[in-house]
Amino acid sequence: MTKAPKKQQVYTLLVEVGRKEGDGLPDGATGAALMCYSSGVDEAEAVRETVAILKQADLAPLDVSGYGTLEERLAEGHDIDEEEQELMQRALDENSVIIAQMTPFFDKE
Repeated sequence: MTKAPKKQQVYTLLVEVGRKEGDGLPDGATGAALMCYSSGVDEAEAVRETVAILKQADLAPLDVSGYGTLEERLAEGHDIDEEEQELMQRALDENSVIIAQMTPFFDKE
């Protein structure tokens, strides 16, 4: 008996990256936080795909925090605007990773 393939879903991930030569982060930044939408049959697959894509882009992923699917986030009371939902749909349609926001980190001196 064959199992039906699992349905792709989009997961919201927050990825912290460190510095690496050629990473494209601003001068003086010590790293960055990336808000990503990634498709996968489960969150583990979405994380693996996101980390692989970021490494290909010469970024250095350090930590990934998962915030769940659109449905899970809505159930938790997250306010998700139309633009964010469109980016999630694009990640699903393209079976891809969308980096929605990048916030560089700087040391305070």
